[in-house]
Amino acid sequence: MGKSSRHSASPSSHRPLNPNAARRSAARLAAVQVLYAMEMSGIDAGQALAEFRGRQAEEERGPMAEPDAEMVALLVQGAAAESAFLDEAIAKALSRDWSVDRLEAVLRAVLRAGVYELKARPATPARVAISEYVDVAHAFYAGSEPGLVNAVLDRVARTFRPEEFAGGGAAPPA
Repeated sequence: MGKSSRHSASPSSHRPLNPNAARRSAARLAAVQVLYAMEMSGIDAGQALAEFRGRQAEEERGPMAEPDAEMVALLVQGAAAESAFLDEAIAKALSRDWSVDRLEAVLRAVLRAGVYELKARPATPARVAISEYVDVAHAFYAGSEPGLVNAVLDRVARTFRPEEFAGGGAAPPA
């Protein structure tokens, strides 16, 4: 017998059951943390990633999956290298009243990582990437910020990957 509808509609049903998906989710969160640390301290991507790896070796992880180290590096190095392009894409998706500089640093890190993934990882469906970064935003914010992340990444995804939104159908399977 299949899953009950009650189980599939539970609040945790969006959590990845696949260990690799869990590692990618953890990598997105870790990349945002590293990008934030870079902005706050002024260190470069290489140094920030080295510090991250050092912390990973020392800290207890608890129930969270181990981040996919290659994905963390890809997101951090790519977002750092293309920050001007990413900020321009984010600025175009913001309302006229907002600028990238006006965003809080964690929010900038979430959006930069999300926009970079939309650009550089076409194998990840846009709607999956958007949902993942909305979840990352929820890890840091209880207010309207996750909605802003959703709106900005949706606008950017429709620009970068219009074919995924043609027909307005449901999200493709992950």
